Amino acid sequence: MPLLTTHDAAVAAATELAAALAPGASERDRNGATVIPADALALLDASGLLAVTIPSADGGPGLGPSTLAEVTRLIAAADPAIAQVPQAHYLLIDILAVHGDDGLRKRLYADVLAGRRIGNALAERGGQHAQDLRTRVAGGVLTGTKYYTTGALTSAWIAVSALGEDGRLVLAFVPRDAPGVAVDTDWDVIGQRATISGTATFTGVPVEFALDYAGAYEVPQQLGARAQLVHAAIEVGIAGGALADTRAYLREKARPSTEAVRAGATRATEDPHVMYRYGRLATRVRAAEALLADAARTLDTIGRVPADAATAAEGSLAVAAAKAFGSEVAVEAGSELFALCGTSSAASKYNLDRHWRNARTHSVHDPVDWKYHHLAAWELNDTRPPNHGQL
Repeated sequence: MPLLTTHDAAVAAATELAAALAPGASERDRNGATVIPADALALLDASGLLAVTIPSADGGPGLGPSTLAEVTRLIAAADPAIAQVPQAHYLLIDILAVHGDDGLRKRLYADVLAGRRIGNALAERGGQHAQDLRTRVAGGVLTGTKYYTTGALTSAWIAVSALGEDGRLVLAFVPRDAPGVAVDTDWDVIGQRATISGTATFTGVPVEFALDYAGAYEVPQQLGARAQLVHAAIEVGIAGGALADTRAYLREKARPSTEAVRAGATRATEDPHVMYRYGRLATRVRAAEALLADAARTLDTIGRVPADAATAAEGSLAVAAAKAFGSEVAVEAGSELFALCGTSSAASKYNLDRHWRNARTHSVHDPVDWKYHHLAAWELNDTRPPNHGQL
C-alpha cells in the first residue's frame, strides 16, 4: 500500500483515482444500491489516500486539512458518491488521534495503513433528530439500529455511537464481519446513490474497543469543522464536475438557439447569453474553490486541538462559509447546466441530471441556513457558534 507522505503525492494519487472513476460514475449512479460499487471502492482502498491524515507519530503521513480538502474535491468532481464514502472515515481518524488510547490507535491505524476503511453508524431514525439515540452498550454488548451509514457496508470496521449504561455517549468500534452486525442495501434516494448509506443493525455485538465520545464535544474542538470541511469539498467538487460537463457539452454537442443564429452565432459557445451565464457560473465555482482552500488553510493553522474556544470558533466559521456557499453553487451548477446546454442535454442517455441530484441530496446533510445564521451571529453580535459535530 503506498504511503503518500507529501501533499503533491496525495494530490497526484487523487487525480489518478478521479480519472479512473470518472468513466463509470454515471453507471454507478444509475445502479444505485442494486450494485455495490466494489471495483470503484477497491481503487479507493488501494490508492493510499485512506491514510493521509494519520498522524506521523502513529506511522502515517500526517498530512493536513488542505491536502484532505483538495483530495476530496478532485474525487468528488469525478464521482461524489465515492468521495463521500470515506468522509466519516477521516473524522474517525481525527477522533482516534485526539481521544483514542494507544492500543485502539495502533489496532485501527494499522488496518487503515493497509487500505482498510472505517465506516460509520452514527445517525438514527424515529427520534426527534438524527442524534436522538436508542442504541445502547450494556454489559459490553452493542444493540441498536442505525441509518445513513455511509461506508459501513464495505468497511473493515464500523464506529457506532451509543449510550452507555450511565447514559453517557460512547463510540464503539466493531468489526464489520462481527456476529450480530447486519448492513442492508435499502438506500433509495435521488442522489449520492452509490454511497449505499442504508440501515445497519447491531444485535448483541461484543464491544472490545470504545471511547468516551461525549467528552470530545465538552471541550473546544475542531472535529466538527474538519468533518464539515470534507462535506464542503464534496459540494465544491460536484460544482466543478457539473461545470466541466457543461463546458464539454457546449463545445462538443450543443447547437446554438435560433435567436443566437439570428444574432450571428454559429456555435453555442458564441451565444452571448450562454457566454454570460457560463462566465458567471464559472466565477462562482472558482469562488467556492477559493473559500474551500481558505477554510482548509485556517484548519491547517489551528491543528486538531484548538488552543481555546475562540480559535475553535474561527475554524468552525471558516468552514461554515465554505460549506454554505459551496452547497448553493453546486445546486446552481447542476441546474444551470440545462439552461446553458438546452433541451437535448436533458436526454436520459447523458444522465447529466445526476449533478443536480447529487448536489441537492448531499447539500441537505445538515442545514445550510444555520451556517449563515452562525456567521451572522458572530459578525453582528460577537456570538460564537455552538460546539458540536456539524460546525
